[in-house]
Amino acid sequence: MPNNNIGRTRWAIAEGYIPGSSTGEGSAFVSHETACILNATDREAHIEITLYFTDRDPVGPYKLSVAPQRTQHFRFNDLDDPEPVPRDTSYASVVESDVPIVVQHTRLDSRQSELALLSTVAYAEGE
Repeated sequence: MPNNNIGRTRWAIAEGYIPGSSTGEGSAFVSHETACILNATDREAHIEITLYFTDRDPVGPYKLSVAPQRTQHFRFNDLDDPEPVPRDTSYASVVESDVPIVVQHTRLDSRQSELALLSTVAYAEGE
């Protein structure tokens, strides 16, 4: 049974950065940022992500969707419309959805052989 009470419709990830280099073989070891999104509702989630930068105008929206009662991981490295997310550049993101979702942020930094992985739940606002 879907739980329409889980999540919020607006989330913020204040810290974003995709390292420009990686070590290791294959996509599993490519430095990346990921938005992990849970849609526990009984409706498809239509999601828009807007990126904010230190020294330039915002970019977006990047449009995504997550099926009802599903989870999906979106690598910021793969977002390319309206433009690719820049590497070696600090940014923040706002994630907005037409249904309540939960957003978790994860980064894999593989610039050196000792990999670093961090993960945190994004900041949720309101309803």
